[in-house]
Amino acid sequence: MISSKSGPAGSVVVRSGGPADARAVAELHALSWRTAYRDFVPAAALGDGLAEERGELWELRLTADYGGPESTPELLIAERDGEPVGFAYLVPEPDGRVLLDNLHVRPGLTGGGIGRALLAAARAHLAERHPAAELYLEVLRANTRAIAFYEREGGVRAGEQDGVFPGGFVLPEYVYAWPPVQSAS
Repeated sequence: MISSKSGPAGSVVVRSGGPADARAVAELHALSWRTAYRDFVPAAALGDGLAEERGELWELRLTADYGGPESTPELLIAERDGEPVGFAYLVPEPDGRVLLDNLHVRPGLTGGGIGRALLAAARAHLAERHPAAELYLEVLRANTRAIAFYEREGGVRAGEQDGVFPGGFVLPEYVYAWPPVQSAS
């Protein structure tokens, strides 16, 4: 267990994930995209093939050999009563930063502290494994709910770019960043 948090919706445990979690993460990822992005991502990018594409992606990500602990991504799973309710995926970059490539909470459970618990666990992981690393993420410019969350959690807008979605759809994004976590010594 990486961390535990109790809130109004019950106790959430955040743990490290692995290959056995690929299917559950893929299903949650597709469900989250279809719910959170339905108003601003073309329907074709969220269609019937999305769950299969996410399944292949997560199977590959969670079984690949990244060459050592400093370059190996970390999957964090948030669970309530043993059921996955969210996840985050951290990818060390060659430039020394760490990409928060995904942070998703099961639709219907957002706003209950699960995202905050995942972000806190991600930052704790960085403090331990990559103490000098800046954490950053890319968020769709139209995803105002996520942007508000990241800003409440101390993220600072660090840039703009275009993101490419399945099917080749290009949508504008913001980059948000957090400075390296200062460990208490």
